[in-house]
Amino acid sequence: MHTARRSAFTRWQRWRSGPTLRVPRGADDVENTNRRFLLYGVMPLWFVPAVADWMMHRRSGIEHTSGVRESAIHALMMSEAGLPVVAGLTAKVNPLVLSLMGGAALAHGATALWDVSLATGERQVTPVEQHIHSFLEVLPLTAAAFTTCLHWDQVRNALKGGGRADDWKLLPKERPLSAGYLGAITAGVGLCVVLPYAEEMIRCVRARRDDRTDDPDS
Repeated sequence: MHTARRSAFTRWQRWRSGPTLRVPRGADDVENTNRRFLLYGVMPLWFVPAVADWMMHRRSGIEHTSGVRESAIHALMMSEAGLPVVAGLTAKVNPLVLSLMGGAALAHGATALWDVSLATGERQVTPVEQHIHSFLEVLPLTAAAFTTCLHWDQVRNALKGGGRADDWKLLPKERPLSAGYLGAITAGVGLCVVLPYAEEMIRCVRARRDDRTDDPDS
């Protein structure tokens, strides 16, 4: 076991040493078309409803209603979506990563239901915000679906229980994505997900603190 762990660690130390995975310009075969849509369609699309949802929360005055509780659930959902994204972008897609994606998608859906149940009892959730939620819920499932289509051999291995030594190890991609693409996605996550929802949490914490200060019985 120690040797296996050391081997995986060594591979991660050299995870940028392999040839970069690129989608050829003009390629119209099914594999490259799916990969292009996943990398340059589904992934960037996540940022748009994320920012729109944050705007809806701000507009409805979340800090004076459901406050820190709902904002914490939002942070949980972002983590549930972010973990499989990081794995899918950097790690070799094998039964372990596919199981992580499937489990995270189910957990994200359950947490989204919890979020809406809390929000509708505390603040106004407009039809527009509910429609935005539908995009946020379906995008992780879409990403997982495209990933399984691109790695159907690994899906078969997962269904069989994974018989090979590397099936249940977190290993780096043999052909990593370009540093430029990973940097752009990281910047997008920081600007469109981390910063807005960190601002939301700070706003909610400040509002709760001010409410307690103004309440003489607190």
